[in-house]
Amino acid sequence: MAHKKAGGSSRNGRDSQSKRLGVKVYGGERVNAGQILVRQRGTKVHPGANVGIGRDHTLYARVAGQVLYAVRGEDSNSTVSVVKETSPA
Repeated sequence: MAHKKAGGSSRNGRDSQSKRLGVKVYGGERVNAGQILVRQRGTKVHPGANVGIGRDHTLYARVAGQVLYAVRGEDSNSTVSVVKETSPA
């Protein structure tokens, strides 16, 4: 007779990779064109002026400038805009 009990299989040993969502650049910071501002699921934050939205709802800067977060519109949506920097001429 075996003196070892059967080693049961573990049922919990899986987990998904963390997706590193959230705000990547905060208000007042300077950004370059193409820089990611917010990674999110759905549109918690909406795109404003000079901000594009990716297929996965990632918000990114379309121009270089300064980031501005605000609450706008009838539905009080959180929005992020990029204020274009004026070059000294």
